[in-house]
Amino acid sequence: MSKSIKRRSLLKLFPAAALLPTFLTTQTLYGCAPKEVDGLNSIFISTWNNINANNVAAGSATEGNNVIDAIVDGISFVESDIKDMSVGKGGRPDRDGDVTLDACMMDHKGEAGGVCFMQHIEHPIQVAKEVMYSTPHVLLAGEGATQFAISKGHKKTDLLTEESKSQYKEWLKEKKYQPIPNIEQHDTIGMLGLHKGILGGGCSTSGLAYKLKGRVGDSPIIGAGLYVDGEVGACTATGMGEIMLKNLSSFLVVEFMKNGDTPQIACEKAIKRIADKIKGEKKDQQVGLLAIDVEGNTGGFSVLPGFTYAKTVNGKTEVVKCASFFS
Repeated sequence: MSKSIKRRSLLKLFPAAALLPTFLTTQTLYGCAPKEVDGLNSIFISTWNNINANNVAAGSATEGNNVIDAIVDGISFVESDIKDMSVGKGGRPDRDGDVTLDACMMDHKGEAGGVCFMQHIEHPIQVAKEVMYSTPHVLLAGEGATQFAISKGHKKTDLLTEESKSQYKEWLKEKKYQPIPNIEQHDTIGMLGLHKGILGGGCSTSGLAYKLKGRVGDSPIIGAGLYVDGEVGACTATGMGEIMLKNLSSFLVVEFMKNGDTPQIACEKAIKRIADKIKGEKKDQQVGLLAIDVEGNTGGFSVLPGFTYAKTVNGKTEVVKCASFFS
């Protein structure tokens, strides 16, 4: 059944993860972190500045939930945040004015589930988890995904908000489609977690603003928007989904780690491979990769400047500014 995570209930649900200055220090780092200190119990990292999502996830883990459930709770929080117009309720619609959602999850055993082109359901990440654990399938699409969600207790809801409706009406005046790097091109929350030695990952999005009806990006696709190998590490991606789909970027990063690279070097090598292909007219398209290994080392790198990620280790949160291939 859908569990909506609202800001006003954050303290009540996860008191240990509340984002209060007295509990957490939020810093800005450059580059990426070295190996974690001894005594690591849990670490959650997510694309962009999703500090609140991290701390909901960390609080959920502290309350006794496993890494998958903690990630679901963290991402659900963002899906309910109507101020975030790239994920869940309030997400920018397609060219027909419909909000369509994509999400996927993967656990340390290689189990995976996802939904794409799903409408009217606030929490696609929760539905992705249900696909993973209660069906023989990996991906459900469109009306089938919506009906499956309803069968699991999710309620149909209008995902458009007054703000997203207003922006859509403004867009209709010119119907200009030109996604902007680090704005429309960061249409995702990808979250990776390592809790008590167990890895997991999730990814959720409402997709590119004013996309063609039916467009699906990398976020619900295992190996593109997300990949987890419980014996090696995990990676999630953000940015222009078509690029990740063509390169299976998340799978590639994990394979590099499997061959001995650190998360940082693996992300850099994968981004270089992408950047070598997207020259000229496509040089303005952003891709950011975020990775973690089984020891808690993290890494991140992007095609263009501006990619950041939030990182919460044993209750302390930092915002990491990543380097990029192009300056």
